[in-house]
Amino acid sequence: MARSSTKSFITEVPLKVNSKQESELLARFQAGRQVYNACLNEAMKRLELMRNSESYKVANKISRAKKKERSNTFRKVCEQFRYSEYDLHSFATKTSNAAKWIAQKVDSNTQQKLATRAFKASERVLVGRAREVRYKVPSRFRSMEGKSNKTGIRWKDDCLVWGKLVLQPIIDPSNPVIRHGLESTVKYVRLLWRILNGKRRWYAQLVNEGEPYQKSQNYVVDGLIGLDLNISNIAYVGDDHAGLLPFAELVPTFQKEITELQRKMQRSQRANNSDFFEPNFEAKRGRKTVVNKGKVKKGVKKAKAKWNKSSNYLKAANKKRELERRKAAYAKTQNRRVVNEILRHGKHIKTENVSVRGWQKRYGKAISAKSPGFVQSELLRKAENAGGTVIKFSTQKTALSQTHLDGTRIKKALSQRVHRDVTGISDHHRDLFSAFLSRYVSQDALILQDAQDEYLGAAAFGGKLPPKTCLLEPILLEAYQQRITREQVSKSESTQIDSPSERVSNEPLTTSQVVNKDEKLDGDVA
Repeated sequence: MARSSTKSFITEVPLKVNSKQESELLARFQAGRQVYNACLNEAMKRLELMRNSESYKVANKISRAKKKERSNTFRKVCEQFRYSEYDLHSFATKTSNAAKWIAQKVDSNTQQKLATRAFKASERVLVGRAREVRYKVPSRFRSMEGKSNKTGIRWKDDCLVWGKLVLQPIIDPSNPVIRHGLESTVKYVRLLWRILNGKRRWYAQLVNEGEPYQKSQNYVVDGLIGLDLNISNIAYVGDDHAGLLPFAELVPTFQKEITELQRKMQRSQRANNSDFFEPNFEAKRGRKTVVNKGKVKKGVKKAKAKWNKSSNYLKAANKKRELERRKAAYAKTQNRRVVNEILRHGKHIKTENVSVRGWQKRYGKAISAKSPGFVQSELLRKAENAGGTVIKFSTQKTALSQTHLDGTRIKKALSQRVHRDVTGISDHHRDLFSAFLSRYVSQDALILQDAQDEYLGAAAFGGKLPPKTCLLEPILLEAYQQRITREQVSKSESTQIDSPSERVSNEPLTTSQVVNKDEKLDGDVA
């Protein structure tokens, strides 16, 4: 019988933790890490034995058309080699009881949840979603959770309770989001830690049952949205509104500070690990002779040699990590605003089936700075959660960036950002026009008649179409003009950087260098 599932949302609350409580928590996390790694190792052993067996090979040869027979055969093979979630639960219990200190630190419910977590990691390798698993080191094991809110890690009387540990939360009573989460039913609790400004901070994540708190400005309407996702922006066209929104707009990159820290770390590494580097050598640059630093010796990385890291190196690494964390946090906040803005105009989405992973090899830094994959996944998740639909279609079959209103296809260079239609209609931004056409894609085919009927301008088609009162043409033109205005404002602000009146803080007041650089990559790669 399938498990019943209900809607969930997460409420995160910071915790007050003193030094004694933190010492106990770290001991319990160390015990939990040992359980997880042991379960993961056992799962991979059983998986390898199962894969090499004759029964598995026979099951793998069964045609995928015979779904029921194939799944039943695979299930019997898994039972034969005891490769299942519940078998790992039993293994976790035996392992914890064998090491008495683990059983004293981690309760049975949390042990089973760690076994489930390890099984899912190995299962990703089995189905081909991952190449290998990663065993956790102390710095990478950051969360543990219970199975329910009855025993183990639980939320009781507005406190996190785990055995004899009682951790007080920091609750803002004026925050409606926190109040809504505390008043909702708690399914289970997740305990985690993060490093902020070089210090460990503890948090409780309450996995609540029901719907999350809906802010008044973040409403969702029942409308159709055509999307065109890009590297640094997203274009959308709704029933009565269109826009071209940039990702992570005006997010500081701290590039200068990070570069200085990286150089400091590199100097420290070379000074404390001189045996791992080739000797410096002289090279000519034009008429000058310069000294180039030697590279890391061959075989050092494969041998996994232990590097000496000084206290100055560790301090610089912590500062760099904090700057990167802040940059990522700012980008997430801005990108969530982009998602909420789009959903205000419709929850039924049509978009191209693009792979952001495919962009990473070519536009690695731009993808890291802009996070289009986060916007894509967050938008689809929120739309489906609000009862909307998401339809993805092939980029090769539709080729929206090349298509004109009369059906003609003319390939454009990535640098060409303006769409000039062969029918003689007004010029539009390339991404906006592709988003407009995506509204009329059905089963990987563009229905041009519907697009022509909805577009205002019958004269562009030789007067064959009757006059319409559709507002899509002025909507597209208005969105294009807003994009031009935004670019002009950004450029005008960048010229005021040297003004003494603007130097009121250490934070940059202009668009970051990564943002400006990515504008050149603002291309449709379909």
